[in-house]
Amino acid sequence: MNLQGIGMTSQRMRTRMVERLRAEGIRDERVLAALGTVPRHVFVEPALAHRAYEDTALPLMLGQTISQPFVVARMIELLLAGRAGLGKVLEVGAGCGYQAAVLAMLSKDVYAVERIAPLLARARDNLRQLRLTGVRLKHADGNFGLPEAAPFDTITLAAAAQRAPQTLLDQLSVGGRLILPLGTDRSQVLALIERGADGFVETRFDAVRFVPLLPGVE
Repeated sequence: MNLQGIGMTSQRMRTRMVERLRAEGIRDERVLAALGTVPRHVFVEPALAHRAYEDTALPLMLGQTISQPFVVARMIELLLAGRAGLGKVLEVGAGCGYQAAVLAMLSKDVYAVERIAPLLARARDNLRQLRLTGVRLKHADGNFGLPEAAPFDTITLAAAAQRAPQTLLDQLSVGGRLILPLGTDRSQVLALIERGADGFVETRFDAVRFVPLLPGVE
């Protein structure tokens, strides 16, 4: 695969995507630069590569999806707001590895777990193509986080839950932030949870739509 892209997968198309994200309200230039650097066409199904830089979710194998660029940008922008960086990051629901790649542009310490083994293998291959060896991947149930690497300064969930798993909250460092889609299949919002010395504070933002956070591994 051409990592730089040509035609509908070229750097010019990534630049247009970034311009759209800026017009839609993404303001953090660190986030925009990260999305402009990562070649999203590497992560989508080959038959959909020509649509890689549209601002839309696209289907992956086994009923999963790659999130739309605006949602990826919005989640990371909220995590970064008022902070110098993301610190040590845990991504729950690595999927094809796209968001992990974007996070790796912003942090040198990224961990990601994925419950579906074939999808994790795809993510590993995608990240290897980009030589992003700093992302550590594990086949695991995301509900349990990654206790052996905790605590984390940043935790992001790419799947919806009706409440933030307590296990993940416990793995968040004091001063850290967790973001997830909160709600049911019919109604979800982005929720940012910050851990202070005296407990957790939750703030809700945009309506979103994600696949559910499921237990177990496949």
